Amino acid sequence: MSDSVRAGMPQRLLRLLSLLHSRREWSGAELTERLGVSARTLRRDVERLRELDYRVEGTPGTAGGYRLGFGHGLPPLLLDDDEAVAIALGLVTVPGLGDSALRALAKLERLLPARLRPRLAAVADSATAVPHHRASGVDPAVLGLLASHCRGRVVTDLAYRDRAGNASERRVEPHHLVFHGGHWYLIAHDQGRDDWRSLRVDRVRDPRATHRRFPPRRLPEPDPAAFLTRLFAGGTYRYTVLATLETGAEELRARFYGPLPGRIEPRGAHGCRVRISADSLDLVCQYTAAVLSLGVSGDLEAPPEVAVRLREAGALLGRAGQRFADGPEER
Repeated sequence: MSDSVRAGMPQRLLRLLSLLHSRREWSGAELTERLGVSARTLRRDVERLRELDYRVEGTPGTAGGYRLGFGHGLPPLLLDDDEAVAIALGLVTVPGLGDSALRALAKLERLLPARLRPRLAAVADSATAVPHHRASGVDPAVLGLLASHCRGRVVTDLAYRDRAGNASERRVEPHHLVFHGGHWYLIAHDQGRDDWRSLRVDRVRDPRATHRRFPPRRLPEPDPAAFLTRLFAGGTYRYTVLATLETGAEELRARFYGPLPGRIEPRGAHGCRVRISADSLDLVCQYTAAVLSLGVSGDLEAPPEVAVRLREAGALLGRAGQRFADGPEER
């Protein structure tokens, strides 16, 4: 928020705005108690916020309350020092937003008071993120709109094109956004399919609010990222490898570095079955080779394309191993 706007707002109004930002909805009684004002003063303060382009929605009746709605413009932002620096850090490291993030960072720097500009400059100069080689560009407007629909539990219509190029219209209940493997994904309950789905945000077009809200649903997993990983592991793609290994599932997870695009099923205390599936031949071969490199005995079932690639890699490793066994060559 600019100093001029902040100076024109009494402290109580700033407190009200902070409360409305911190929770989805407040009852009128809760707000009057927190602010120490009458219901009439609260209504007057709400009207003042509306004059400043904050869309404060109210519900009438004894159980009525207030919440911040979705506006058409960008009103002044209320940020404390730590929040401003946190936003700057996010803009520097957020994946997939490119020039939009840099423009936002420049605007934020111009709006901040002088005492915070050195900290912002330090963040911009000293922080970076390793880019993902498969990262896809995403429209910040679409990402932001979907995020607001997740928070507001807004039933959303959208156009979607799947990985095979098939176009469809979807009506979904947006739940969460997750960044994974270079892409942003929307986890949502698809009303037409009556099931959970993951939608790549860069394939989403024209998301539209239906002005209908939905009751919150509980994800099958407590963590959205874990749920997305489980969806990927359960999917069937072009190439699928099954490895039956003589090691426990937990031991394999502990020894394997990084995420595995597949499912690990326990087979007793000292055995497990690993299922690796993806549309990319390279990806399936790389992860299969990584699992086999742990030196665990077992059996492998693979499609011909994967088997040929692994056999060639095995022959190369065999020749290298023989050279090592023979010792260094004499010069």
